[in-house]
Amino acid sequence: MPQIASTGLLLLDRITIDPLVCHGKPTVRGMRYTVESILEYLAGGDGFEDVLSEFPDLTRDDLLACLQFATLSLKLKSQRFVAA
Repeated sequence: MPQIASTGLLLLDRITIDPLVCHGKPTVRGMRYTVESILEYLAGGDGFEDVLSEFPDLTRDDLLACLQFATLSLKLKSQRFVAA
């Protein structure tokens, strides 16, 4: 497993996967904000402040958790490609 700073582990606790919420996609704190949609906003050019003002029940740590989740997902996927 990739090395993660202790704060990264705490951030990942914010990401939940529940088959009854958003068809099992990873979401922020069990709310109906998918990691995918938050990443799309950020990739589309919206800054943290833009996203936070649009979705006031999210926090900066929620957005950082989405980035951390995506980073780890890519690392794990890359490791599988190298092993294959």
